[in-house]
Amino acid sequence: MSDTTIISLALQTMLVALKLSAPILVTSLVIGFTISLFQSMTQIQEFTLAFVPKVIGVGIALLVCGNWMLHTLVDFTVNLFEGIPSLLG
Repeated sequence: MSDTTIISLALQTMLVALKLSAPILVTSLVIGFTISLFQSMTQIQEFTLAFVPKVIGVGIALLVCGNWMLHTLVDFTVNLFEGIPSLLG
């Protein structure tokens, strides 16, 4: 197994991880920013106010994108296992 193969596998792994985490992180970021903006405009300084909307938003993001995320992860894993003989030979 060459260095180029290892770097290619690592790059593919990081790209899949980025793709899988993006919907959840972006949803949490947008909701957190919106709640923070609302808190600064109304001068409400309650730390637990952002928790419930974030949990609901992340849950909705998982419901909407979960099927795609699962298929992406399964496809990556299948391709990785199918490529094992070529890595060893």
